[in-house]
Amino acid sequence: MNLLLAIKTLRVVPVFFLLCVFVSALFYPGGNIHDSSQEGYSFTHNFLSDLGGYESHSSEQNFLSNFFFNMSMFVFALVGIAFLWIPQLFREDVLNWYLSCLGSFFLFIGTLFFAGVGLTPYDLYLDIHIFFALNAFRLMVPGCLCFLIVLLRSNIQKRYAFIAGFYLFSVVAYVCYQLLSTGNPFEDINEMIRQATIQKIIVILSVISVFSFSFAFEAQIKILQQTTINHADQQND
Repeated sequence: MNLLLAIKTLRVVPVFFLLCVFVSALFYPGGNIHDSSQEGYSFTHNFLSDLGGYESHSSEQNFLSNFFFNMSMFVFALVGIAFLWIPQLFREDVLNWYLSCLGSFFLFIGTLFFAGVGLTPYDLYLDIHIFFALNAFRLMVPGCLCFLIVLLRSNIQKRYAFIAGFYLFSVVAYVCYQLLSTGNPFEDINEMIRQATIQKIIVILSVISVFSFSFAFEAQIKILQQTTINHADQQND
């Protein structure tokens, strides 16, 4: 994978992910952890993991929804692989290079955890599924922090750093909520609604953040190309 392909991956995979999740929701038979009679999929009453179950909460076979959702989670690992090529863009600044390497490492492991969510349906492997789901977002925190610093220290337009910073703040808040909340979605329907809704907001922000990173890195390529041209012009003069 070269740099241009890596950037294209960061742009295409989020769109593919959202499309697969949308299709998966359309095929979801119904039910949630409190109401097996619910028809179809609900944004506020179903977790994303419900889409990947071997059976739906209405006890119906969930093959199509399971297929599209778990495929979307597995393909999302390509984002982490693409990030492994990104540090090449920041070799001219030693600190930025080290930070981008560290950030890429955490994001790579984090996306592998997202793939793990897809490989472990909650109704077959609940404990390991929860482990992957919880820690995937926690691994995003150091990875995003590293790239936020890189963007702030680079000549890339600061709007991309603002998006990364907002995402980082949101994920930290989400992780803190997970750690500090005493509510149990299996016992309290209001807690289920709260957690299911927040989860989807964070996922949407994650997709937007990855999409934004692709444009930030593309801008860095243009900066490097312009620097090379300027350097060549100076030598000719």
